[in-house]
Amino acid sequence: MDPTQWTTPESERDRTEGAPPRHRVAVLALPGVPPFELGIPSRVFGSVADAEGRPLYDVTVCTADGAPVLSDAGFTVQPAAGPEALAAADTVIVPPTHAMPELGQGGPLPPEVTAAIAGIRPGTRLVSICTGSYVLAAAGLLDGRPATTHWNLAPEFRRAYPKVKVDEEVLFVDDGDVLTSAGVAAGVDLCLHMIRRDHGAAAANRAARMCVVPPWRDGGQAQYIDRPVPEPTVASTTATRAWALEHLGEPLTLARLAEHARMSLRSFTRRFRDEVGMTPVQWLTAQRLELAKQLLETTDLSIDLVAHRAGFGSANSLRAHMRTAFGVSPASYRRTFSANDLVEAGG
Repeated sequence: MDPTQWTTPESERDRTEGAPPRHRVAVLALPGVPPFELGIPSRVFGSVADAEGRPLYDVTVCTADGAPVLSDAGFTVQPAAGPEALAAADTVIVPPTHAMPELGQGGPLPPEVTAAIAGIRPGTRLVSICTGSYVLAAAGLLDGRPATTHWNLAPEFRRAYPKVKVDEEVLFVDDGDVLTSAGVAAGVDLCLHMIRRDHGAAAANRAARMCVVPPWRDGGQAQYIDRPVPEPTVASTTATRAWALEHLGEPLTLARLAEHARMSLRSFTRRFRDEVGMTPVQWLTAQRLELAKQLLETTDLSIDLVAHRAGFGSANSLRAHMRTAFGVSPASYRRTFSANDLVEAGG
């Protein structure tokens, strides 16, 4: 099949009606794929729609040769397409495989997988979930790049692919056109991050609500918690975090947070990091940035008012934080996603 002809009839109807073309996502199912990770892209991207209720992504599960593959759960995955889907995709996602142990030793990919990956167009966004990073690394697509994988396999990965800059301390790594995530649920975080990058925080939050998952976890958050999760009888910071989210526009000092949690400063800081994987200050900044992005996307408030409501105090402070975190100013961010909103609305 000619890759340029790979599309769904519904997508063709949308184009003839003047709707913007959908972003094509191809999910490469390899032998031994875990069903949960395989289903993440379809579930998350399939939850995103424009203002008219039209899906913004087409997600297709394919295999390297078009043939069915056996999942690691013992049932067969019947793909909707073969390698032509990879050649036509805007984004290619590679879930993990548990049937290619040779990749853990830096071994070669099967010929049909190598050929399928070679057919991906230049500029296509490449994504791996968990040990799907082994596939990208074996194809040489991660050489010299920062990447992550499941923390438990990071030493093996580092030995097998020494040219890759592995960081097992994070949930996902966004290196522009190549993105990698840690294990299992981190794949959900990465898909939501891509939706946020493509269409803004409001669209990502709607998708998260549809999937009944947390709307945002920063990619730099730790993959795992060093200490055991506290017993139910042990004091938790959960209620204080929920309270803080309702008071982001107010001064929230560490002392005030600890007081709300009825803990000492030292105990609160330690418990917070155990539960969240980052310090209270880091978490607060992240939540305030998320609120600021939502306000910039969904309101016409001035930058000063956005900064005030998000708890940054001043427009200069908000600008500094957004440039550090995202490399753009609040005004640039608003212009970008205001333009997206016009496209989604058919304007």
